[in-house]
Amino acid sequence: MNAAHLHLALNHLPVVGSLFVVLLLGWALFRRSDELLRTALGGIVLVTMLCFPAYFTGEPAEELVRTIPGITAEPVKAHEEAAEKAFTVLFVVGVAALGVLVWRRRQPIPRWVGGSLLAALIAAGTMLGWTANLGGKIRHPEITAERTAGN
Repeated sequence: MNAAHLHLALNHLPVVGSLFVVLLLGWALFRRSDELLRTALGGIVLVTMLCFPAYFTGEPAEELVRTIPGITAEPVKAHEEAAEKAFTVLFVVGVAALGVLVWRRRQPIPRWVGGSLLAALIAAGTMLGWTANLGGKIRHPEITAERTAGN
């Protein structure tokens, strides 16, 4: 398994994981369940931790992919810049979730805190999805192909 293969295998975890945790966090807020809310915040921390290997395998994957004929620098650079921003936002959300779990260890977590983290996680998840889309455009012509009039 080379660096590009490892990166491709790992990058789905934070994207899909963030979607799952958004749903769990929304359900926790809807149900007004502190236990589910804590589980969702733990999920945010887990998704943040899963983002580290995906992010840090990106650079070695880039070095390998740049040697493949037909790969241009533009989509690679766009993916890399989006990844930096998405990683940073998710990291901040993950640290905030961990901070809330520690801060409110023995007390209920206020709903406004859960709602704020939900909004932030939706933003981070959207950024992760966009980053994944840009990554797909590096090597998948079916993503970048223009629709023809007959299709």
